[in-house]
Amino acid sequence: MNSLKSLKETLLLGPGPSTVSPSVYEALSTYTVGHLDPRFISIMDEIKEYLRLIYKTSNDFCMPVSGTGSAAMESCFVNMVDYQDKVLIIQNGYFGLRMENMCQRLGADITTLKFDWGKVIDLNLIEETVSKNHYDVVAVVHAETSTGVRNPIEKISKILKQDTIFIVDAVTSLGTINVEVDKWNIDAIYSCSQKGLSCPPGASPITFSSKAINKMNSRDSLIPNWYLDMKEIIKYWDGNQRVYHHTAPINMMYALYQALYDVSKEGLDNVIKRHEKVHLHLVEGLKSIGLNLLVEKEFRLPSLNAVEIPSGVNDLEIRNTLLNNYNIEIGGGLGPLAGKIWRIGLMGHSARLHNVDKVVNALKEVI
Repeated sequence: MNSLKSLKETLLLGPGPSTVSPSVYEALSTYTVGHLDPRFISIMDEIKEYLRLIYKTSNDFCMPVSGTGSAAMESCFVNMVDYQDKVLIIQNGYFGLRMENMCQRLGADITTLKFDWGKVIDLNLIEETVSKNHYDVVAVVHAETSTGVRNPIEKISKILKQDTIFIVDAVTSLGTINVEVDKWNIDAIYSCSQKGLSCPPGASPITFSSKAINKMNSRDSLIPNWYLDMKEIIKYWDGNQRVYHHTAPINMMYALYQALYDVSKEGLDNVIKRHEKVHLHLVEGLKSIGLNLLVEKEFRLPSLNAVEIPSGVNDLEIRNTLLNNYNIEIGGGLGPLAGKIWRIGLMGHSARLHNVDKVVNALKEVI
């Protein structure tokens, strides 16, 4: 028996992936062409233009990595962090830990500022730290998927020294909340396809500033990851004569193109407003059944809602019941928040009022 036939349609309201939109499913089934076919190269160029719009940047270097968000994350670090670079990692959740792990592998001189999971970072402490020390790179997560906290990227960028490379994780923020690469002086930023853009995972947008490109080009050593070496990959994504690097996941690029097209058609501002409206609807719905959110109102993500699990309620039992009986997926907590929160994602095509009603009504029945 073909196991694919046993899969049921599932409402994806976890931390990712989000529900794939019908238009993206249709794009995935478009005829595959060669990765150097002029028609595909034209689509690649349009993808870059759409990414500039959604990232709010004029950067020349703007492209999707052939891989998941973690590959995009690693591409930023392996290209920006050289051996013994002084790196400051601002950490208040799981994905800040992953940044630290990657920098350890690159032989960086790492300083971490650690804050409680579920709490926003302390800008005063960050300002004090960067004023007393020189850092080649500062890295932080914009939308911490593990906790539902939105960190104030726009304020952090103002306190960094001019020669510091600023790396930002926008995996859960791109396409769900405002991201302004140029205005916030972000040098390297990465996201994914499977959250705010409602694609399957596999084509993950990044963009580098001219300062980041200069740092990358001035390295004395080889970039330590061949597959993610942007000095080589850019020869495939830019210029009149494209140079083969690897075979792009062509149909995933179709999907990303369609997702970005859909965002532009709805209007980015309207997309962001929709996420906020649906989030507020969820907050009210949860409140009506006695459930509260972990994060302070000012710092909550509309796209990732950390819901406190009531005392005596079994986390895994509830999630399994939602999946098996209602075909609804929500996420559990990570690290110190395991068993203490549910993570309800409202991202991309999943961010609809009727989806909120479904999950709230289901929770009301099973708790």
